[in-house]
Amino acid sequence: MPTSTKIVKQPVASAASRTSRPETVDTVAEVIADVRANGDAALRRWSEKFDSWSPDSYRLGPDEIAAVVSSVPETVLDDLRFVQRQVRGFAQAQRDSLTDFEVETLPGVYLGQRNIPIGSVGAYVPGGRYPLTASAHMTVVTAKVAGVGRVAATTPPDRGAPPAVSIAAMHLAGADEIYVMGGVQAVAALALGTETIAAVDMLAGPGNAYVAEAKRQLFGEVGIDLFAGPTEVLIIADDTADPFVVATDLLSQAEHGPDSPAVLITTSEEVARRAVDYVDELLVNLPTREVAGQAWRDRGEVLVVPDLKAAYELADEYASEHVQVLTAEPRVALDRMRNYGALFLGDKTCVAYGDKVIGTNHVLPTLGAARYTGGLWVGKYLKTVTYQEIQDAQSSAELGEICGRASRLENFEGHARSGDIRSARFGSARPEWTDHTFAAPDRRG
Repeated sequence: MPTSTKIVKQPVASAASRTSRPETVDTVAEVIADVRANGDAALRRWSEKFDSWSPDSYRLGPDEIAAVVSSVPETVLDDLRFVQRQVRGFAQAQRDSLTDFEVETLPGVYLGQRNIPIGSVGAYVPGGRYPLTASAHMTVVTAKVAGVGRVAATTPPDRGAPPAVSIAAMHLAGADEIYVMGGVQAVAALALGTETIAAVDMLAGPGNAYVAEAKRQLFGEVGIDLFAGPTEVLIIADDTADPFVVATDLLSQAEHGPDSPAVLITTSEEVARRAVDYVDELLVNLPTREVAGQAWRDRGEVLVVPDLKAAYELADEYASEHVQVLTAEPRVALDRMRNYGALFLGDKTCVAYGDKVIGTNHVLPTLGAARYTGGLWVGKYLKTVTYQEIQDAQSSAELGEICGRASRLENFEGHARSGDIRSARFGSARPEWTDHTFAAPDRRG
């Protein structure tokens, strides 16, 4: 790791933060097992226990959706539509970049690739402390652009009622089914199915530690977008950065939760020290100071490095979810960095834009997962599959001979014989292992 001066230092990702707590694992396993065995009855039991919520139906009907949406101010609906246009436009550009193709690799040998949408998706839109309506845009809109035929979206109740803005966001995003149910029981119901809820093929969307653990336990029975941990921000700054902007942007992500890492890597000790001072000042009047302050105290880091080369190298070690670049030439980071969920370049850009309005997806890798994966995008909702066809008899015969030899190298005699019979049928060789007379070859092509 590059040499650095630590001005504020706390562990960013302890071993404990990378795995669920035993009590969380046990609770989630209990709920999933109950929903698996008892369906709707279990869903209702846990919904009553955790959310004091037991409606006649967890799924909202068309009239209920219309009534909820009509209760939302038109200015709010306009804002939701604006943001969804941004998300839809970027997602469509992603989809357009993925093309099916077919190539002829040998005479009459055709290999192809297709991108097929997943059949059904369950989209989880968090509620609680922060009703993340933007998650509806990121999960539902992107799935529909990918061509997913059925998107079942769910969100927890808000003080005994459907959360109007979240419902409106899911509806405008194009959700085919909307449920008011939260937590592990909702995720389990969507993944496993109940008497009234059809199972989905994939789960998407962020959630608390219990939702994240539920997705982990259900992975394999259903697909998931990615394993999610606490929101992370890392800022790279040089001496041109405004320390007040740095401090503001650090706290904008620290308010996500008390375990959200907020890291500054800078080439300027002055920027570092002034940013720390501004953070302390800004926390005094920040309405979310209780959460953001704890995150900063427990998970905040400020490191001074000799130059930007060292800054980029150190940032790659962190592999942070959000990396904000506040330097004189921010686009240099595109060539210098490789491990991040999303880059935010220059002081006119901020992570909050990515979270709320700009159009890129905010469901991103955390806890170092950016070393091996990106975030949620259209491609996550597509299955990239291949096909093959041989139309030329001579090519099939030649491949059959090679397949026989290659298979016997690995002691796969059955594989070898599949090649042998094509070599015999379409060529001149006769396998020693059979006296069978092969039918006249198909000479198509």
